[in-house]
Amino acid sequence: MPETVPRASAPGGPESDAVVVQRSLTDPAAFGEVFRRHAPALHRYVARRLGTADADDIVAETFHTAFRRRHRYDTDRPDARPWLWRIATNLVRRRHRSETRAYRALARTGSDPVMEGFAERVAERVDATALSGDLASALARLSRGDRDTLLLIAWGGLTYGETAQVLGVPTGTVRSRLHRARTRVRAALPAAFVKGTSQ
Repeated sequence: MPETVPRASAPGGPESDAVVVQRSLTDPAAFGEVFRRHAPALHRYVARRLGTADADDIVAETFHTAFRRRHRYDTDRPDARPWLWRIATNLVRRRHRSETRAYRALARTGSDPVMEGFAERVAERVDATALSGDLASALARLSRGDRDTLLLIAWGGLTYGETAQVLGVPTGTVRSRLHRARTRVRAALPAAFVKGTSQ
């Protein structure tokens, strides 16, 4: 589950991202608060797509780009998450071939580099490891738009509306892409798993 990020200013609560970005125009160090709020969740999302090494680069480049473009931020949008995820998703698209290769390697090896090192989850991983090759293979076969939509929602924790903002498409298109992606992924997964998740 993604971390809770303040969506708008609440009386006595933290400032909205829009306020922080606006303040950073005269106090550049203030932009560090946007990084603190969103970098961990953004890194997890990108790492699931490209691996940890590439995620480090993509997240750094995302925040560097956002910092340079902060003067163009739409302050009517209190939450910077869709803006940041859009930048990151565009950078991920540039590495599309790398992402597809990573999914194919995962399909062959069954080893998810993001999940490596979490020994306390070994019992949970028994079924997930057996399934990860099929899932990776299904993700590699999705179109870029369908894969971006599915992963922004499933791994990025974004809403349909936020995903629509990130991808620059109507919410109805997000719903269509998500339905198509889920259908294709379900069709690629073993019947026993699909049956077990629908109970």
